[in-house]
Amino acid sequence: MAKTKSSRRWLDRHVNDPYVKRTQQDGYRSRAAYKLLEIQEKDRLLKPGMRVVDLGAAPGSWSQIASRLVGAQGQVVALDILAMEPLPDVCFIQGDFREDAILAQLRETLGEARLDLVLSDMAPNITGTTVVDQARAMYLIELALDLAREHLKPGGALVVKAFQGAGFDDYVRDLRSSFKQVATRKPRSSRAESREVFLVAKAFHR
Repeated sequence: MAKTKSSRRWLDRHVNDPYVKRTQQDGYRSRAAYKLLEIQEKDRLLKPGMRVVDLGAAPGSWSQIASRLVGAQGQVVALDILAMEPLPDVCFIQGDFREDAILAQLRETLGEARLDLVLSDMAPNITGTTVVDQARAMYLIELALDLAREHLKPGGALVVKAFQGAGFDDYVRDLRSSFKQVATRKPRSSRAESREVFLVAKAFHR
């Protein structure tokens, strides 16, 4: 089957993407690694000994970074609806974060000890209908915030990938009700044409 012009453009951009080339050199599983590395450079969220949840983890680049930075005394629990190749010192749960049974499994894995950081690089399957896609994306980050409120320790942090559009401003206001500091980050490694940004919420309080 002949490739469409749009698919050829995507392939050319992907092959020539400097971050894609760097993933091979640096041993990361996807170019998304550099988004978290830029956030880490700016916000210093990941530290040795931390307990971290990585939502929407597959193929695993954020978990790779988190596991390295929290070290042997830390813990990383990763979750995704897609399969993920095992990573040393990362506990992986495969399932749909929107399902109660998967949430219950995650809660059981986490136990009673509080988390230091919740990471979410989750995004819905794109339908091409902006209103539908935005609503689905907002629902996922609302669930991530619910999880953070349930499991974060005081002073903990949350990072979510969000898409600017309907509901975004209300979500930021909701974040500010539970975190003392909320910032919007657009890493250089995030493609300029993408509506994605990362909300970094720090200093959790009840």
